[in-house]
Amino acid sequence: AAFVDYIGVLVYHELLVARLHDPVRRRVRVTDIWVDSVASRDGGRALWAIPKQLADLPLRSSGYGPATRTRFGAVADGRHVASGAFMSVPGAALVRAPLAMATSQLRSDGTEVVTGFGGSARPVPCRASWRFEPDGPLGFLHGRRPMVSLLLRDARLTFG
Repeated sequence: AAFVDYIGVLVYHELLVARLHDPVRRRVRVTDIWVDSVASRDGGRALWAIPKQLADLPLRSSGYGPATRTRFGAVADGRHVASGAFMSVPGAALVRAPLAMATSQLRSDGTEVVTGFGGSARPVPCRASWRFEPDGPLGFLHGRRPMVSLLLRDARLTFG
């Protein structure tokens, strides 16, 4: 699961769940995804067959000395989907690490759309708490704890 604050060609928030689809070729399949931008939703569906849906995804950040606390929520179709809180020390992100993967999505006609993406970011561990509504669309994650939580600072990504 990931919560993303995009600032680039488009500016929007995104909540997604991606599952490893083909570990040998380093491909993931995005199974659940919400955005707060109509342009992102429409583009993701048309270009890459990513099943983006619209949601209200408010994000609030505040600083406490060197630390930053970020909270988000997700409401889709009038139902609470998820919320989370993250505490990190963004200044500790010193080393830039490369990223390279691909998504493998299926169009409604069964056609597979494979899209590579890559770039780099400065990762820093963070303390995270997630809450998934037990009867919501991500209920299968209710009660689970993340193995690792990272803030990817100054990410530079190319998708497609």
